[in-house]
Amino acid sequence: MPNPIADLLARATALRDQGRLDEAAALYRQAAARDPKAAEPHHHLGWIAARQGDLAGAEAAYREALARSPGAPSTSAALGALLLGQGRHAEGFPLYDARHSIGRMARPALPFPEWRGEDLAGRRLLIWPEQGFGDQIQFARFAPILQARGADVTLICLPPLARLFEASLPVRVLAAAGAVDFPDPDYWVMTCSIAGRMGLGVDEIPGAPYLRAPGPPPALPPGVRVGLMAAGNPSHPNDANRSLPADEAARLAAALPGAVVDLRPERTGAKDFADTADLMAGLDLVVTVDTSVAHLAGAMGKPCFVMLSAVDTDWRWLRERTDSPWYPSATLYRQQAPGAWAGVVDRVAADAAVFANGRR
Repeated sequence: MPNPIADLLARATALRDQGRLDEAAALYRQAAARDPKAAEPHHHLGWIAARQGDLAGAEAAYREALARSPGAPSTSAALGALLLGQGRHAEGFPLYDARHSIGRMARPALPFPEWRGEDLAGRRLLIWPEQGFGDQIQFARFAPILQARGADVTLICLPPLARLFEASLPVRVLAAAGAVDFPDPDYWVMTCSIAGRMGLGVDEIPGAPYLRAPGPPPALPPGVRVGLMAAGNPSHPNDANRSLPADEAARLAAALPGAVVDLRPERTGAKDFADTADLMAGLDLVVTVDTSVAHLAGAMGKPCFVMLSAVDTDWRWLRERTDSPWYPSATLYRQQAPGAWAGVVDRVAADAAVFANGRR
């Protein structure tokens, strides 16, 4: 027997996936009207409103979905990220914890209590890695702070980060490669949950720098040296939006002042982030899209111009601001509309020229 609600949702989702968001929203609203108890249409309406920049509308729709399906992981995590992007940490971080009920972000099955903010003096704390390289760089700042509070901290990280973290952080660093032997902790915590468990507001984030290059920088051309990262990992779900198109990347590379260093590992020969940090230490400026290079530059206190897509801007860059409380050395350049990279490239090139003149 035909299911009219399911048919409406399927048609709406097909339109959404084609980028026809207004048409999709109209069908989702029809589905919501036909089944007032259904949460799914409201979740999708929240997603569309967020994509269109209607933050209040997105929040209202997500809350409508949660009223019908309390604690739904995907909706809770989406609402949490939406609130975090507005700097609403106290509300956002508890909701963002729902990400661990989504398969690819599941918590590990550890036989120890999860840290919820308890006093750590004299306690062993294990920090468990999650998400990507940039996330682990961003939250590594907290490991020495927790150690200074009296904890014996063990930080597990993805292997390409291990040598950099070992050189920079006064804690036990272990690479997540195969079976990892670590001291039994009193508590453990997921990397991206630490700020929330510490109860830090957006104005209380400890800034950079907190990472340093392990070795001397390689030989680079004289004069102003600018590192460029125009694209991220193509497997990232938002890479089509966050990376520069090839023509704009070429235009930016040609417009930047001084010696331009392509920071892609396949061009530099970097084997891990320690090698990239060594190279970055010899640069005057880093220009990058939203990828791990932005986090590394910011964590090292390197002047950094970060180019941000208008589509699915990551919550950690907040909204509308040109600065970052996470990385004081970063300047943010935002698209004015989805896909509008030309204006971003123009502004970055102009500001890089001013920066370079100040260095000469």
